[in-house]
Amino acid sequence: MAAGCLVTAVAAAVGFGVWLEGAAPGLRGSFEGRRDLSLLYIELPGMVAGFPLITLLTWSLTRAVLRGRGGPGARRTVKAAVVVLTLLLLSWACAVWLDHRIVVAFPDQCSGAPC
Repeated sequence: MAAGCLVTAVAAAVGFGVWLEGAAPGLRGSFEGRRDLSLLYIELPGMVAGFPLITLLTWSLTRAVLRGRGGPGARRTVKAAVVVLTLLLLSWACAVWLDHRIVVAFPDQCSGAPC
């Protein structure tokens, strides 16, 4: 029970951190002060709730698969590795998504030769 709560808290914090890092240009108003507030009501809840949900699902699935196999130390290590790998993959995917979304929403206006 405590491990699941810890996984949830860490995953929510990682999701918020990834969102905060990736959404900063859109919240600051990087192009002519224009802000993209959909980052607050679409991406933020999706990442803060989605990271723990997906991480808990992979953790629970790993726990079910490993039940009764190997020693307790090996099971803990594998479950921890699955949680870390899940968080790394989710962080990467969401960072790429936010980067693409910010580039599309706020295109660089001075990318040609005259600038």
